[in-house]
Amino acid sequence: MSRILITSALPYINGIKHLGNLVGSQLPADLYARYCRARGHEVLFLCATDEHGTPAELAAAKADMPVDAYCSQMHRTQARLAAGFGLSFDHFGRSSSPQNHRLTQYFAGRLAENGYISEVSEKMVYSPADGRFLPDRYIEGTCPNCGYDRARGDQCENCTKQLDPTDLLEPRSAISGATDLEVRETKHLFLRQSALKDDIDSWIDSKADWPVLTTSIAKKWLHDGDGLQDRGITRDLDWGIPVKKGDESWPGMEGKVFYVWFDAPIEYIACAAEWAEAQGKDEEDWWRWWRTDAGAEDVRYVQFMGKDNVPFHTLTFPSTLIGSRDPWKLVDYIKSFNYLNYDGGQFSTSQGRGIFQDDALEILPADYWRWWLLSNAPESSDSEFTWEKFQTGVNKDLADVLGNFVSRVTKFCRSKFGEEVPEGGEITEDGRRLIGELNTRLATYVGHMDAIEVRKAAAELRAIWVAGNEFLQTAAPWTSFKTDPERAAADIRLALNLIRVYAVLSAPFIPGAAATLLEAMCTDDTGWPSDMEAALAVLEAGHGFSVPDTLFAKIGDEDREGWEVRFAGGRG
Repeated sequence: MSRILITSALPYINGIKHLGNLVGSQLPADLYARYCRARGHEVLFLCATDEHGTPAELAAAKADMPVDAYCSQMHRTQARLAAGFGLSFDHFGRSSSPQNHRLTQYFAGRLAENGYISEVSEKMVYSPADGRFLPDRYIEGTCPNCGYDRARGDQCENCTKQLDPTDLLEPRSAISGATDLEVRETKHLFLRQSALKDDIDSWIDSKADWPVLTTSIAKKWLHDGDGLQDRGITRDLDWGIPVKKGDESWPGMEGKVFYVWFDAPIEYIACAAEWAEAQGKDEEDWWRWWRTDAGAEDVRYVQFMGKDNVPFHTLTFPSTLIGSRDPWKLVDYIKSFNYLNYDGGQFSTSQGRGIFQDDALEILPADYWRWWLLSNAPESSDSEFTWEKFQTGVNKDLADVLGNFVSRVTKFCRSKFGEEVPEGGEITEDGRRLIGELNTRLATYVGHMDAIEVRKAAAELRAIWVAGNEFLQTAAPWTSFKTDPERAAADIRLALNLIRVYAVLSAPFIPGAAATLLEAMCTDDTGWPSDMEAALAVLEAGHGFSVPDTLFAKIGDEDREGWEVRFAGGRG
């Protein structure tokens, strides 16, 4: 048994997230967490809402709510939706927590002690119309790199280039839309990433097994142009973590807060502290996951995120941890994803484009979405959601393959043998061939899941489902029953056991359907199969079962067409 720490990129608090956000971090992280638990590993799976910075202030202003009340409300909403999608977090925290305040200020103090913080007077954009400085996301304009006309002052969501507000062409205030902006001088703290470049470079070089997408993005920011640059870690905002050195004030930084991209990754650690406190545990209980002097040297730490988050997780956050010169656990593997696009364009929370989590759960159960999103995860390149692709995937994979197998087996058995596993004879020749194929496919499936190759794992799981259907077609128990009922009973006994195995193997992808299958088979045995012959004999003759309701209903053309129309425009 291993100990595995899993974190998902923190969803911004500024509204309900779309399906692109879901498949870019939280959903594959949940897939891996469920798989690791099923294999007997000790898992701590953490996520939280990212509540600081301009997105929170702007969203709260739009909702006409105080920002702290808005964040509390949206945290409850996001937690409810996460539960709706079956995301099995051990704790879903908040970056505004007292734990994150303390840890962020602690890290800033340690970095300052070690010479990795500098105070810099810089010119920033000021809006006379708004009466304030406009940091990063309070400014919109045209990206100088790709020409996207709705780029933000910290990053272009179109090409992922990190930006400073002064880089934007034709900048305007995101608050008032004013374009009569001025550049004024103000003082801020900078993390001296450049002084840590060699540490970061050698650390990334040691991660030969990282996905190409992750490494290529990190190396680009390390070596392109002038290389790794120092990064501002404070902002002129009201909402956020006040700038302090640990418990001490920071002269000259009064009224400023830490930049959201400095404090948000620290919430991964703070979230563990929140988890420990919520569980009535001691500090040592979360230190054993995060500090190598307290047992975390034995932990495998895996992060999940979209590609736009990679620079901060491979450069800024590691710089914070390394620069503290404390024994914090660094990530072992970063699984990054490209974008899921929506019907010819991008999903976008700010523009209300795409399918959002609350709407998705309103029209179909979570497993429909989980399966399609994971089996089409944007790993090696961007992928695209269309309603036609979704309909085809659900109908062919879930209804025609898995659902069809379960329905045929249970209904046939009930009609010929009753609602108990039949006695029958020994495993038939067809059954032996099936066991051989399943052993091979199981090894392949496990290999893909261990390597977090999501689409390959989904394809292999589907192939395992298909093998059961092909076995039924070849064995044809409805025919053999007429002349050799013992043979038919043996094949059906094997097939009923296969339903339990399908539930166990499929649970990381479709946990709701898996629970339904286990309930129908009247068992709570979720033991992961190591040998298929033994696994296919768990339910013995005489063991009761029930015929489940339709596992997955097909999506009809009328429903699909209605959803295409409903979600054609932006969210209101």
